[in-house]
Amino acid sequence: MLQAQLFIDRDDMHGSQPLYEFIMHLLLHSNIKGATAYRGVMGFGANQQMKRPDQIFSFDEPPIMITFIDDEQKVQDVLRALRQEFTGGFIVTHQVHLFEP
Repeated sequence: MLQAQLFIDRDDMHGSQPLYEFIMHLLLHSNIKGATAYRGVMGFGANQQMKRPDQIFSFDEPPIMITFIDDEQKVQDVLRALRQEFTGGFIVTHQVHLFEP
């Protein structure tokens, strides 16, 4: 199995829709086995500027991480489809093993 993690900004958009919502709907319609979107407390990216959305008087948007897991080929196919829709963000993948008692 393959796990993918996508790191984006909450204010990233896909047309008039928040990018994280577009991605989650695409994953759902692609029948991915499971996906979760996480709202970051703090983070920074390639621009090396710290984002602290919960700090008083901060106008920073929180970073978002979306993680999903499925069979390797399916994850790769979905990632290729995602890259046709947006080129931003940062994507990493990891081989994972399903733990079954």
